[in-house]
Amino acid sequence: MRLAVTGASGFCGAAVARAAAAAGFEVVCLGRRPGPVGRHVPWDAARDAPDLTGVDAVVHLAAAVGDPPPGAATEATFRRVNVDGTARLMAAAAGRPVVYVSSASVYAPGRHSKPLTEEHPVGGQRTAYGRTKAEGEARALAAGAVSLRPRAVYGPGDPHLLPRLRRAVRAGVALLPGPDTTLSLTAVANLADACLAALDWPPGAYNIADATAYRRDDAVGRVLDALGTPARLVHVPAGLAYAAASAARLAGRVRRTPPALTRYAVDQLAHGMVLDTGRATALGWRPRHDLDGFTAWLRAGRT
Repeated sequence: MRLAVTGASGFCGAAVARAAAAAGFEVVCLGRRPGPVGRHVPWDAARDAPDLTGVDAVVHLAAAVGDPPPGAATEATFRRVNVDGTARLMAAAAGRPVVYVSSASVYAPGRHSKPLTEEHPVGGQRTAYGRTKAEGEARALAAGAVSLRPRAVYGPGDPHLLPRLRRAVRAGVALLPGPDTTLSLTAVANLADACLAALDWPPGAYNIADATAYRRDDAVGRVLDALGTPARLVHVPAGLAYAAASAARLAGRVRRTPPALTRYAVDQLAHGMVLDTGRATALGWRPRHDLDGFTAWLRAGRT
């Protein structure tokens, strides 16, 4: 089976491409840069229709990601890739199975007293990423795709969470917004397994996360210890963290650099979000990887 993986040069896309090749798929990597395996077909998701000649199915991970300063230019940049690029991909797929990798960021933000199912409201996102991923997902679902919603994907090669944790440590102290909470995380290998399994799932949305949720402070402490940068975790009021994020945004605008702290980052840490993965596990998917395996990998010095 010839499988196209878009965004295969990125963190999640590369993991999916490698897993697909290991599972016996003939992999075609669509994107501006080659993926780690398979044949490269150039595609600029912001402007072109992809060439899916000879492809049997697609896993769509190409996306504009990050948390840059808000504004019309940022919104337009994210929309060209996450919304318009997805629409072009779905049109080119023309009936082929498509797995769209979305995000739990599509869910309405706030405090959640119980695990979120796929019926939880989608909307109210506070970032260009969240808004455009939600709209891109809507386009994909309307065209008959399977949509996967992971949360806080981590693993070998992670370019987002690990650098943020390292930057959070100052003089042996890491400040965390609000009291300890419970949250879901998604090992990149679990996401890759789900992407391949989902090629046979009925269309619709599916939460994807590790088998158990984590206590935030314990997870942060374990990762920092494994990185060799242990820190004393200090809680600060969430309101103070949001105020600091607003100040960082203004400073970033003046310096024309990404802010050191954002409201989205505070949201992710201050308010626990646990995903109910029952819909995916009912179809036979099982998350085989967890934070223990990742911290063991970090301790082996493989960062």
